Amino acid sequence: MFKRVSSALCALLIVSFAAPAAFAQTAAPTRTRPTIGLVLSGGGARGFAHIGVLKVLEENRVPVDYVGGASIGGLIGALYAMGKTPAEIEELIGSLDWNRLFTSTTSFDNQSFRRKEDRRNIPGPIPLRGNPTALRLPPAFNTGHEIGLLFDKVTLPYAQVDNFDEMAIPFRTVATNMEDGTSVELRSGSLSRSLRATMSIPGVFAPIEIDGKILSDGGLVNNIPTNIVKAMGADILIVVNIETQLTDRTALENLFGVLAQTINIATLENSRRSLQQANLIIAPDLENYSAADFGNSEELIELGYQGASANVAILQGLSLGEADWQAHLERRRSRARLDVPPTPDFVAVDSTNRAAVRTIEEKLGGKYVGEPLDEAKRDELARDLSQLTGTGRFDALNFGLTSKNGRTGLVIRTNETNGRIAESTRLDIGFDINSVETENSDFSILARLSFFDVGRYGAEWRNDFRVGASTLLATEYYRPIGSRGFFISPRGSYDRRRVSFYELDARIAEYTFSTMQASIDAGYAYSPRSEVRLGYTIGFERADRAIGDPLLTDLRGRLSMVSLRWNYDGLDQAQVPRSGIYARNSLNYILDTAGTDSEFTQGETRVSGYHLLSERNTAFAFGGVGTSFGFTAPTLRQFTLGGPFKLGGYGVDQFRASNYAHVGIGVLHSRQFLPALFGGRAYVGGWYEGGSAFERFGSANYRQSASGAVIVETPLGPIVIGGGFSERLRGRFFFSFGRFLR
Repeated sequence: MFKRVSSALCALLIVSFAAPAAFAQTAAPTRTRPTIGLVLSGGGARGFAHIGVLKVLEENRVPVDYVGGASIGGLIGALYAMGKTPAEIEELIGSLDWNRLFTSTTSFDNQSFRRKEDRRNIPGPIPLRGNPTALRLPPAFNTGHEIGLLFDKVTLPYAQVDNFDEMAIPFRTVATNMEDGTSVELRSGSLSRSLRATMSIPGVFAPIEIDGKILSDGGLVNNIPTNIVKAMGADILIVVNIETQLTDRTALENLFGVLAQTINIATLENSRRSLQQANLIIAPDLENYSAADFGNSEELIELGYQGASANVAILQGLSLGEADWQAHLERRRSRARLDVPPTPDFVAVDSTNRAAVRTIEEKLGGKYVGEPLDEAKRDELARDLSQLTGTGRFDALNFGLTSKNGRTGLVIRTNETNGRIAESTRLDIGFDINSVETENSDFSILARLSFFDVGRYGAEWRNDFRVGASTLLATEYYRPIGSRGFFISPRGSYDRRRVSFYELDARIAEYTFSTMQASIDAGYAYSPRSEVRLGYTIGFERADRAIGDPLLTDLRGRLSMVSLRWNYDGLDQAQVPRSGIYARNSLNYILDTAGTDSEFTQGETRVSGYHLLSERNTAFAFGGVGTSFGFTAPTLRQFTLGGPFKLGGYGVDQFRASNYAHVGIGVLHSRQFLPALFGGRAYVGGWYEGGSAFERFGSANYRQSASGAVIVETPLGPIVIGGGFSERLRGRFFFSFGRFLR
């Protein structure tokens, strides 16, 4: 009853206030009508409903003189204030890959080869960054790089508009000062950076520094900025409120429900005060959708349309006649900045760090000087900046325009906070759990510590640690030679791992293989996807019985070999890929090894490929071939088969010989499991594989396996639960957490 009375009073107030314009539509000039301000609240993906409301406003010829918004409301409001129609905004939103935009770092495809190795080593690390004596967690789960580039491209026509009053519709957005907790009105400066600030959900997106202030999501303290739009000069305020309302206790049974309720409680009182200034409140029924439903834009836009349509009787009191409406649209179009591609006369890097400036200038060169920055060129620039962040030297990079002495420049921003860019030391911590039944359970803690620019610019000192069922201590110094991709890389390592031996399907012994070695490689990295190395290794290796039958004689001795290795990584993700090819190739001339006095050669190729059949279905194939070229390899140099993706119906490394051949094919079906902010999918997959480990090709015993698994992506790496059956219908259960591909 109270809501009906309130709506009736609100309608009466608006109609009476707007009467001069509403009932003298053809004669009243625009200046005599009351001005209308549109306020769009924040609310994550629910903000797509704003687009549906904009459609209704335009269909009913309701003029908007001022626009303000927070968070997603700031984004939709800015697009409308730039002069885009609701249809154009809807088309843009529908074309976006939200999973890519919400990727925590630069997409895997854009990462350098060494950063790809990092992600393959620890797929879901706990990252620490900083100086060696002051490592710290990052300020947020997501650096904001990808979404920042989107804002740069979309707002480029307004890149040199410093005052938001000069937009097609005067515009404001808000952010939260993370140092004192106050609301900050954003009315000038970079439109792109202002949008980054207002949408920087704390903990999800990294904050951004503007005018010396560390800014995050504007919705924290002013999610419905009616006071800002009122101060712009609006006589009538139309508020579109898409906030998630407080829920009952049933929604508090999971993490996301508790987090959502916490945010709602924090903003509740401020929102109530803001709504008191509204003349009309449009609150679409979005109960079945959360702030994380970015894949449901069409449905949310339609609900916004329905919510606004329910208020048509009131909105018509603000409607202009056709002639005045066309005049209003023409004035708006005349103020809009046309998307005329600018032609930069120079490139400037906004950074206080010399190494950062050098890295960017080496990558970009002069390729964007004198070239119109059209849509294709902007996409190319975005890829270049993503590849720069993929080196690990930057958290995020963005671009805009600047002017100097009457010349137009392309400016690259490194998003330095407190004068710092990405620090010179990285520590990634993770874990790896894998088990095939109970016979071979392995839990390990992993760490990779990397130092940048050690000895010279571009050099890296990488250190690996693994503690648990297996042990690894390794160090590598990577030093570029020149600037064309050549490098040298001395390495040292100690590796200790458990190895099982079988008789038929029964595990009869377990040995520990230990290797200590030093090597030096010379190589060439000729793209972010590929690297070739030629190296020499010297060391010592041994095998010791842990449990079971004494199958092996005393195996220990010197190791030395010359190796040629070529790796190619064209996958779209480090773990659970959906497209691309990955290949590892090696050719080793073994001079010394335990178990033989002879020299011999071994070669191996392993390849896996993934092809996206549809949005939810991926076909994949994998396999490998290894040979000792007719030589009978000693135990420590034998190839093995058995275990997940190496004949999953058998035990890990159950078969061993001097040669092997293996192939598999399968399908993965996926669904979004975690919100797009965390990029998590769940997969159900099945695959068939066959192969053999053999001494002579004529004696090869072809073995088969059919496997299936459920794979769930999480921020700490994928969880894999599955099993396989051999041709003898002997089954194996396997579980892993941390890695899918090994």
